[in-house]
Amino acid sequence: MSIQFLGMIGHRLASEIIPASGPLFDKNYIADFARSHEQAGFDRILVGYWSDQPDGFLVTAHAAANTSRIKFLLAHRPGFVSPTLAARKLATLDHLTDGRLAVHIISGGSDSELRRDGDYLNKAERYARTDEFLSVLKQSLTSGEAYDHNGDFYRAEQAFSAIKPLQPRLPVYFGGSSDEAIDVASRHADVFALWGEPLAGAAETVRRVRAAAANHHREIKFNISFRPILGSTEKEAWERAKYIHETARKQLAETGYTFGLPKPQSIGAQRLLTVANQNDRHDKVLWTGITKLVSGGYNSTALVGTPDQVSDALLDYYLLGIDSVLIRGFDPLNDALEYGRELIPLTREKVAALGSEKRSA
Repeated sequence: MSIQFLGMIGHRLASEIIPASGPLFDKNYIADFARSHEQAGFDRILVGYWSDQPDGFLVTAHAAANTSRIKFLLAHRPGFVSPTLAARKLATLDHLTDGRLAVHIISGGSDSELRRDGDYLNKAERYARTDEFLSVLKQSLTSGEAYDHNGDFYRAEQAFSAIKPLQPRLPVYFGGSSDEAIDVASRHADVFALWGEPLAGAAETVRRVRAAAANHHREIKFNISFRPILGSTEKEAWERAKYIHETARKQLAETGYTFGLPKPQSIGAQRLLTVANQNDRHDKVLWTGITKLVSGGYNSTALVGTPDQVSDALLDYYLLGIDSVLIRGFDPLNDALEYGRELIPLTREKVAALGSEKRSA
């Protein structure tokens, strides 16, 4: 079993330590960012979803037009595009990207954020809608004949998509720590995505998801997200982490960030915040300093150390059965290139060596 590396691209240069600058939709930056990830050896890059930001379908299309090998993971939120239309859009985009597309389905962890787009369903209703959305989506992506659907959230008569994905199967990623999320994932997900928890918490989630999927005679792969902070020495890496924390604290304060829980309905955010409040450091090199600043609102846990130390930490998660990792830095473009110089190849070497040991045992 090999290990996959995912990155995450934005539509302009910005991070917790870099104030946003330039046009909101920076075509040149998107192209450069995508090419940098391809050059660094990433397997796939995530294009995120926000209720007030540029459309991810078009960001993906532009990034794909400026690359040739790297694959894409497009975040999509059910509720605003019918699943029959979403199927045609995704299938078309898969052709446009030469079969390099996967979709990451997100139901949403904040009532207020979803209401910006006019969605007033509660959390349980959102997951029920997502379940139905994915059932209809998959039928449109695979069915060779028209079909009818009459559900709680969607209705369609003689629905059919003439265009199908270029790939035999469009991969579906899914995440969430609540019982509702794991229930939906157990029936539909090919890859279950975790935020960067300590090993014990990650192992617990892997066990829960595997058990739920087994009830449907399915197997699911896993992905986990981290923000690596590297240094040529351990001391240098932690000095860099300290600088990032102080810079982020000042920048967030200047932007009027409230430092309150940004996703009150998100169990994942609550889990991260609980871990961050317990201690800043966990396991070998896991650091939750930024996690506490942003109240666990997104993938903010860092792995701090030399490339060798961080790759060892990633190997620990790999041994739990998590065979892909999303890594993004606080200096997004430069960090992606830095990861490609040593962290990515070193981790792949260790995973390959581990496989060789197992085969020779």
